[in-house]
Amino acid sequence: MAEYLRPGRYLLLALGLLVLDQLTKWWVLSVFQPYEIQPVLPVFNLTLVFNEGAAFSFLSDAGGWQRWFFIGLTSVISLGLLVWLMRLKPSERLTGLALAMILGGALGNLVDRIRMGKVTDFLDFHWQGWHWPAFNLADSVITLGVVLMLLVSFRETKTG
Repeated sequence: MAEYLRPGRYLLLALGLLVLDQLTKWWVLSVFQPYEIQPVLPVFNLTLVFNEGAAFSFLSDAGGWQRWFFIGLTSVISLGLLVWLMRLKPSERLTGLALAMILGGALGNLVDRIRMGKVTDFLDFHWQGWHWPAFNLADSVITLGVVLMLLVSFRETKTG
């Protein structure tokens, strides 16, 4: 019988990241007006913006259908991540960590889409007048999870 990684701690991590993401968004929504900017560092501001599309505002002006498309897509992907997480072997702990991060972030943005029809973004990095598109904690942990997944796959390719 195949031995699987016990996913409980990874699911707790995903849930914790979801809660932390929602708490940061709640705070920003309660403190900032839309498009208000609060400088924090010379290259970093807090601001309140909304994204009805995906990364880099992809499809943000598509007329409304994209809300349901991204809700459906995120739901299917999250379910796939959950199944993948449940089937990991005990030796795949880093993959479990990466999947939990991606899942927690995806669910954080999914809650926004279901609740408001758009995602709350507030982290604004900039340099000499150029601004990276604003993002949030969920986007950050998704990105870190993907980077970790790539590092794990490169390590496995090198040692395998």
